[in-house]
Order: sequence, then structure tokens, then C-alpha cells
Amino acid sequence: MTDRTIRPNPRRRPHAHRRRTIGAAASVALGALLLAGCSTPGDGDVVTLDFFQFKGEALEDFTQIIEDFEAENPDIRVVQNQVADADTVIRTLLVKNRTPDVITLNANGNFGRLAQAGVFADFSDEPVLDTINPAVQEILADLGSAEGEVNGLGYVNNANGIIYNQDIFEQQGLEVPETWDELIAVCEQLQAAGITPFYGTLAENWTGLPSFNGLGAYPAQDDFFERLRAEGEKVGPDAEVSFSKDYPQALEQQFELFSYAQEGYRGRSYDDGNAAFANGEVAMLMQGIWAVNPIKGVNPDVRAGIFPYPAADDPDERLLVSGVDVVVTMGKDTPHRDEAMRFIEYLFQEDVIEEFAASQNMVPSVEGAELSDDPAIQSVAPWFEEGRITGFIDHQIPPSIPLAQIVQEYLFTGDTESALATLDREWSKVAARTIPVEN
Repeated sequence: MTDRTIRPNPRRRPHAHRRRTIGAAASVALGALLLAGCSTPGDGDVVTLDFFQFKGEALEDFTQIIEDFEAENPDIRVVQNQVADADTVIRTLLVKNRTPDVITLNANGNFGRLAQAGVFADFSDEPVLDTINPAVQEILADLGSAEGEVNGLGYVNNANGIIYNQDIFEQQGLEVPETWDELIAVCEQLQAAGITPFYGTLAENWTGLPSFNGLGAYPAQDDFFERLRAEGEKVGPDAEVSFSKDYPQALEQQFELFSYAQEGYRGRSYDDGNAAFANGEVAMLMQGIWAVNPIKGVNPDVRAGIFPYPAADDPDERLLVSGVDVVVTMGKDTPHRDEAMRFIEYLFQEDVIEEFAASQNMVPSVEGAELSDDPAIQSVAPWFEEGRITGFIDHQIPPSIPLAQIVQEYLFTGDTESALATLDREWSKVAARTIPVEN
């Protein structure tokens, strides 16, 4: 492997928010991707890289990054291919042996399965890896990788926690709760003051998952899912590990929080919740940092912070659930590895990642990178600095299990035993189909 050092950027780009113009060709359909291929020769000695990019809201940011990179690297041309259904499209490209040179994906279960299949490059010996928060890389490792390899680089991260209105908390003399009892006491005090503690949104079934992830992260520690996979189709109430055995408290806590939501929360949507929070009608939301930009779209002056679900009895055991919103990787067999690594190294330069993260309201993965001054970002910064983050548990659950529907139905009925038995049964069915039985 070529020895490589991270190149400093000779001209730091200012952090001012600039208007950018985007050509219509920046976003392409799958058919165009397949026709174009992965890497095509440029004019003369110019190498063209195919940059597969899944995040529509980041189109302008990446366009500007590419423009700046190409100005400093005239021997490389980067073609951004932004697609909507990235998980499906990347699989199609892989099957057709047209793997893009540089790839961004959401670090979910699909990314982990692809990494395990050995289709991505190994970054183990790349210097850029040493610049990234190890706790972020641990989240990626938990999703899956080829044996002994590092198949992705965490770029920016989200935070899944309880969003709270800082002005309401200050007006009511409330501190951020550090234990479960303190959280319930906050809810009681808010209710006594005539303030709705939580705005519940269950019209869309996925809106039950943020709180499920936040509370379910605690019983998922100590290799719960690894042991669950080892249990295979024997998962159930009598197994050594199962949802029925390990998750009653997490579900009951989730149900209790929804008891502090407004009337009619079953029919309220994600957008309803964001608007209500933005307008000061509610003190807290069971959502994540991705909701902050929509909230500020309604009321740019709202002061929103985030704290982790304090499900543990010991405040020091609290964990912030975080997902790697953007993971950067590249094709295992790209013919332009050196040029692809030059582009990846540029992406991870502090000033580049800082501006991208600020624009996307995310936390940059590079250690020492400056975070935006948004209150939500600042409120979660210590958790990243201390490495007290953990991944989304729904990324560990096979997509064929209808988790969102199961959780939504549970929050309607409150039948803990039935919900957990359903999860065990669905897990067992998947295991029977996919896990070899040893004689």
C-alpha cells in the first residue's frame, strides 16, 4: 500500500454561507449511471472519478466541495451522481460490476451487509483513519465489515435524543435530567405548570423508533445482538437472550413517556410535532437532531438542545445514540485508488468537513474539527468528545422484521408481552431462513 500523508489545504474556505448554483446534470438516474460506468478517462491526463452520493440535501455542499477540490487538483475530475434510492441503486451497480470510485451511504444495516460481503476497500492502513473519532468508527464496526478490515470512514454524525426547548426549561427552573426519575419529575412539573411535556407523533409508524432506539440502546449493550444472532431460531422467553427477556423495561419506559404526550398523539405527524415545538406549544420531542432544521424552518429563533434518554440509574452510564449519517467508502477494485484517496483525504480536511457538518447540522467525525455554534450541536458535543455514543439498534434488526409497525402497535395498546413475543417470533423466522443449523 502506498504511504500517504494527509495534504493540508493551502487555502481555507471561509465558513460564510454562500449561494451556489447547481447544474441540472448533477443528479442522474440509474440508467445514466449504468451507461456511464464507474470511471471513464478524461481529457489528456485527467482522471475522472465517479462519486456516488445518496444525500439529496447535500447536493449543493458536495458540488462546492468538488469545485474547490478540482481547482486544487486539475488532474482529477469528479462527477457527482446523486441518487434517491441509494440502497437499491448501489446494489444494482455492484451486481453489474460498475462499483463507483468514491461512495457515500447512510451507515445503516444495508451498509454493514455490503461491507461484510467484501465489496468496499480496506482503509486500515490509511492515515486519514487516524483523524476520525474512534467511537464513530466503532459504530461502523458494529454494523459489519469484511474480516480484519475497515470498510468505511465515518464523515458526519447525527444524534438521537430528547429535543428540549431551552427557554421553557429555563423559565420553569428545570435542569436537564440525568436519571429516569429526574425525567419523570420534569414531566410532572411541566404538567403542573400547564405545559405539555412531549408532543407525540404516531401517524407515521417510524416516529416511534427514535425513542425505541434511545431507550433500547441500554439493554443492547454487552453484545446483546451478537448473542441474539448466536441464539438463532431458538430466540424466545426461555432463551438465554431474547427481546422478551431483555427488553420489557425499555418498552415500558417508552410507553410511560408517551403517557405525557398531548391528546390525540396517535394521529399527529412528524411535521405536526416539529411545528408545535417550534411554536413553543410543547417542551420536548422524542426525535433526533435531524428535526432541528425543519423546526428552525418554522421558527429560526427557537433554542433547542438535546439530551440522551436517561434510562440508566447511574448518570455516568448514560449513552447518546448516534448514527453515522454519512459514511465515505470506495470500491474495492477501483482502478483509480490513488486519485480516489486524494479526494477522500480532501473531504476529511478540517475546514472542509466543518463547513459541510455545519450546513447539514451534523457533528463532524474528525477529532478536533470545530462544531457549529447551534445549541443542539453544542449540547451533544461532550458525548462525542468523551466517546459516550452508541449506534441505532434498529440497524441491527433485519429489514424483513416490521419493527416500526410492531413498536407503533405497542404504543397504541401497551401490551408489552405481546410486542416482545412478536419481535422474538419474527427474529426466529428470519434466523430459520438465514442462519445455518449446526448438527
